[in-house]
Amino acid sequence: MKNMSAKILFIDASARKGGNSTKLMYVAELGARKRGCETEIIYLKDHKIKPCAGCVSDDIMACKFPCVIDDDDFNSLARKLIESDGVVIATPVYWYMVSGIMKNFIDRLTSLENMLFHTGKSLVDGKVAAFIATGSDTGTSMTIAYLMDVFNSFGYHIPPWSLAYHHSIDDSLDNGFAVYDAYNLGINVCRAAEIMKKEKEPWYSFEYDLNEIKNYAKRMAERDGKNDSLEKRIEKAKGDEC
Repeated sequence: MKNMSAKILFIDASARKGGNSTKLMYVAELGARKRGCETEIIYLKDHKIKPCAGCVSDDIMACKFPCVIDDDDFNSLARKLIESDGVVIATPVYWYMVSGIMKNFIDRLTSLENMLFHTGKSLVDGKVAAFIATGSDTGTSMTIAYLMDVFNSFGYHIPPWSLAYHHSIDDSLDNGFAVYDAYNLGINVCRAAEIMKKEKEPWYSFEYDLNEIKNYAKRMAERDGKNDSLEKRIEKAKGDEC
């Protein structure tokens, strides 16, 4: 086994332990551990996470970490995310979406991302994320796509082969492809986290000349637009062979 150079957090968002999403999470955790990463599992159902109070909608600077809601378990769990190098989210599908407790957790994670406006960097900038979703009906791909959008917007990198899903009432461990997907997911999130630990420069910045960028794009649009008028497009369309 390689030296444990990165830590991966596994978050189980199910309302019950031992279900299909949890089983695939265990598979992924094994893959990460075999690769050489340190791992930790968190069961959200064992923690109290209150809904977001919507601070950022009233005052963008009011949203920061630690979250102002300080009488639940969110801040302590969020610190684990900050201290880790990667995260794997495993959730059941509840009506084409993540579980309720996972949605509350995601909403509260805005406090980490919004530190971009306070310190110039999201507190999870440059970390790595991967996703597992299971359900007895459709919705796994929609759920994973949602998670990818959100966590990438938080500042997470999403490596290749970073998703695993199972949409059936049958045991997820009987789905060989899902098991392979989950195991590779665990290995890959560990590999990517090891690489990303070396990167220190923020992946998002306001330190650019906005007017220079906008003026360049405007000049390019005006130049190309002159050669692509409606009349020319119609003329070209009529002349093209079908």
